[in-house]
Parts: sequence; structure tokens; C-alpha cells
Amino acid sequence: MIVLVSPFLLRKKFTGIALWPFLLLKDSALKADAIFMNHERIHLRQQIELLVLPFYLWYGIEYALRLVQYKNRYTAYRNISFEREAYEKEQDILYLKKRKFWSFFRYL
Repeated sequence: MIVLVSPFLLRKKFTGIALWPFLLLKDSALKADAIFMNHERIHLRQQIELLVLPFYLWYGIEYALRLVQYKNRYTAYRNISFEREAYEKEQDILYLKKRKFWSFFRYL
């Protein structure tokens, strides 16, 4: 994982984003936030499992479907399977050590 800090690379509402193998952060203080970092590490694992490019395609398609379903951007985002897993497990710092392959399927 390569961590890059730049407030200019991210949109206003984003504090960070995982784009394998990079983690882009708006503020260097986020490196010390164990829960935030765990959330983003979960996304990096999801990306590797789907061989990166298919992850982004799936993420975009699922976001579009959830947007049609919920008609609200934030609700659509929070209901993407990848986000549901990451938000549910972000506080479990040991989660990635025990996580099963393709665990995000349980959140579809």
C-alpha cells in the first residue's frame, strides 16, 4: 500500500480513497486513524480479489443500480456491497487476518 497525501486530488466530500495500490488521503492526520485506515485496507483487499479493474466496474455498476433503487446518492453509496462490508468491519482491526475470500458477496 502506497499512501499519498494531497488535499487537491480528492473531491470536497472525500477524505480518502483506495485506488490499488494507492491510498489517497486528504490529510496526513488520517494515517493515525486506525478505523479509517482499516476501512480503506478492506477496500484494497476487495480490489485485489477482483483483480482490480473488475472491482471498479462492479463498483460503478452497483452504485448505478443502487442509485436507481434508492434515488439518493449517499444511500446508494452506503448500500454498495463493498462499502457495506467495509463499514461493518472497519472497527475490527483484526478483520483482514480472518476475512474469507470474496466476503463482500454476503453483502449483496
